[in-house]
Amino acid sequence: MIRAGRQHLVRTLADIAAQQGIALQTLLNSGQHLADDFPAPLNAGRTRLYDGEQVEAHLAGRPVPQLAAADDDDDLLDRQEAAALRGEPLSVWDRRKKDSAVSEHLVRVGGVEHWPRRVVRDYTPSPRRTASSGGGGRPTGAGDQVPRDELPERVAQLLDADSALTAADVTDRLGVHRNTAQAALTALRAQRMADVMEQRALTARQAATALGYPAGQTRRASVRAEAVLRGRQARPYLAAVAQALHTRGWSSTATPPPVQHPEDDHCVAAFVLDAPRAPAPALVWSERHGWRTAPSRRHPLGKGAAWPPPGDGVHHLATGTTPTPADLVNALDSTGSSPVR
Repeated sequence: MIRAGRQHLVRTLADIAAQQGIALQTLLNSGQHLADDFPAPLNAGRTRLYDGEQVEAHLAGRPVPQLAAADDDDDLLDRQEAAALRGEPLSVWDRRKKDSAVSEHLVRVGGVEHWPRRVVRDYTPSPRRTASSGGGGRPTGAGDQVPRDELPERVAQLLDADSALTAADVTDRLGVHRNTAQAALTALRAQRMADVMEQRALTARQAATALGYPAGQTRRASVRAEAVLRGRQARPYLAAVAQALHTRGWSSTATPPPVQHPEDDHCVAAFVLDAPRAPAPALVWSERHGWRTAPSRRHPLGKGAAWPPPGDGVHHLATGTTPTPADLVNALDSTGSSPVR
């Protein structure tokens, strides 16, 4: 740590080398900073810091003065020391330090982040709201603090500021459930990765690297991004099918039927059809399984990922090669003018 009132005396190895009129690499090669009698560094991080008064005494051959042993509220602690003082893992402090109550007291010394001891010691994070937290907590099932329609924009702002954003960070900052935070963050990363993949012809992993996303946080987003990109590539074909169905009279709306895009990567789109002459409940397309009709207008994509077999209201219209819009309409006509059951 940097003892109170001694920030101006801190030296890096580059400073010590310059003081001796030599290059930093020369100092490193000499190993003089590793000698037993060389003043101990003030920290254990990658960038080592030293007390200038101690270094000058050592270089001049004088006794090295001792630093104060008593702790002071104005001592400056680096991230390792801050986490140790609070008894928390380093990853937890790395989240805590982003809170404005902490970040406004950040001091960089020699390029290393530090915070006053009193700030580290006295900082109290906002309590997590749980069902058992009494009067101030959020009961199970209660709504999130941020409305769902505002969540994507708020998460986007946080991700813009920190590419390594985690679901825990979103929960801490926005007060939403962890699952809600994870879903929003994954969806946003996937959309941005798909943009880069489309624009620069990159793989999902390459897109994540280009955006600065940590590899350990992008497994789900990579799968989602690939599905998003496939959906975008299928749009012209799906639009042509929708137009063909509408022209043939398989929809009763004034415009071609809307396309529903599901959350999973097994299906790409669904058309809800409502035609007086042949009220087929729905038409769903999967890149893996082709086209089928489904018995539910309300949830044409179903609840599970499994592709249902023919029968019980389900009719597979095409498998293997993807049919043209005209071939698809002809196949749908062949099911008859009554509901498919």
